[in-house]
Amino acid sequence: MVSISLCMIVKNEENVLARCLDSFLPVMDEIIIVDTGSTDHTKEIASKYTSKVYDFAWTGSFSDARNFASSKATKEYIYTADADEFVDEENRNRLLQLKNVLLPEVEIVQMLYCTSGENNTVYNFEKEYRPKLYRRLRKFVWIDPIHETLRTDPVVFDSQIEIQHVPESNHASRDLEALFAAGSREGRLSKKLHHMYAMELYISGEDADFIKAIPVFRRTLSEEERSMDELKEAISVLVRAYRLQGDVEKFFGYALKDAATSSCAEVCCELGKYYEDRGDFPEASIWYQNAATETESILDIRTSGEIPRKALERLERKG
Repeated sequence: MVSISLCMIVKNEENVLARCLDSFLPVMDEIIIVDTGSTDHTKEIASKYTSKVYDFAWTGSFSDARNFASSKATKEYIYTADADEFVDEENRNRLLQLKNVLLPEVEIVQMLYCTSGENNTVYNFEKEYRPKLYRRLRKFVWIDPIHETLRTDPVVFDSQIEIQHVPESNHASRDLEALFAAGSREGRLSKKLHHMYAMELYISGEDADFIKAIPVFRRTLSEEERSMDELKEAISVLVRAYRLQGDVEKFFGYALKDAATSSCAEVCCELGKYYEDRGDFPEASIWYQNAATETESILDIRTSGEIPRKALERLERKG
């Protein structure tokens, strides 16, 4: 049987932390909790489950905090958990079974991260595989019978264990601020963070968030080696931002850049909203129809379904 360290970073999680720890306690051999500045009873609750509670001065990077937590672990594997997740009895039993049968060559175990629709404010899915369990110390081995080389790709196992994610509230404002800071500080967002930033703006962002993000996504268009997907993500954000800002010239300029390739549903919806706001309902209907039937979404699946459908119904009532 393998041993597992539970590593968590927390801040003001007094309402959900006990639920999380109670659900994982029978499985874990060690619990490590890193607090990044709680002002409630989070640390008191944590101390009931483990003596390994540490303070960490927030740096603006979740990775820094996770790496600090992992550095305190001593067991074979590390399980990373957020305070607003838990496992039910069935999946706790699956996790216990996994401890008994996990092959030593497996370095990462992915589990299904489940966020129900009513709590899902950021992603376009309700279930996705995420790496949740990983070997603390990785063993490197030589492979190939000739021209031998070190195996650098980790051995990953996709389990059927489901982790329930039930957030107390929408973390969009916190996440958007962190993404903006990363884009401003690092100058160039990774492809993953670029997509996450654009997607979170479209699904959860307020008007001010879009306008604030203009410099980050304008820079994308001048950066070499950006993929077409990244360019279209940036254009989608900028089209929305300039519509909200009332800059018609830039709005249409970036919308035309999208049309020069294959239009996406996000930009079609923005064009529909532009014409709807100006009372040109026939033209608005054309663009909403394009969003609903002729294009695909790249950031928010609602832009090719729910949003244009409701807009067309609204326009029909307006006559």
